[in-house]
Amino acid sequence: MDESVKLPALPLPDAERAGVYRAIMTRRDTRGEFLPDPVSDETLGRLLVAAHHAPSVGFMQPWSFVVIRGQETKQRVHDAFLKAHAEAALMFPEAKRDTYRSLKLEGIMEAPINICITCDRDRAGPVVIGRTHIPAMDLFSSVCAVQNLWLAARAEGLGVGWVSIFDNEVVRRALDIPERIVPVAYLCVGKVKFYHPKPELEAAGWRERLPLEQLVHFDHWGRQDAEPGLLGALRDLEGKARAGGDLF
Repeated sequence: MDESVKLPALPLPDAERAGVYRAIMTRRDTRGEFLPDPVSDETLGRLLVAAHHAPSVGFMQPWSFVVIRGQETKQRVHDAFLKAHAEAALMFPEAKRDTYRSLKLEGIMEAPINICITCDRDRAGPVVIGRTHIPAMDLFSSVCAVQNLWLAARAEGLGVGWVSIFDNEVVRRALDIPERIVPVAYLCVGKVKFYHPKPELEAAGWRERLPLEQLVHFDHWGRQDAEPGLLGALRDLEGKARAGGDLF
């Protein structure tokens, strides 16, 4: 693309716009639905390109991607998960422990590909545009890369599961990640049998989706009834989302 040619600030064509929203609304945290089928290098490459084009503070692009296929490496990470999973069960109220233990919360061994997305906090030097007053902006940027990859995977018909129940230091050692590099997300990626109609924790009754109108404030915190038109639109759109319909 000629860098001198500016992109028109127009909506995407209807079908493409609907596809973006559909990917967002039907993206799921995949755990027990992975298939052993391989993912092509071209498809994986598109996911990584999408992740690499995430926004980043000061354009520092702090992320790196560790692609894991080896069973031995996966097993070390899975062992770390099992230890932390057992510990975590005891942190919940007794009434919820059996439910917690029954949940499938990772697909490390089943997914053909695992990807660890990291953050190099020194990549752009000590002073970074946009990070001068909020130091965590580089970590937030790496999470944007995670979301880009996740939505691209949904568009490709793949599943992604973010595993966060383990000691990050164990993962660092298993993947030979240097001390100065922060592991941000450990993802399981692959083809799946199906997508759940709702997030699994919502379907299991662990938590309900909060009404969006309770989370929107106007001009300052606590002022939530100032724009009845927008609030009505939110209720209508949430109804469409619950029914599995398009948002427009």
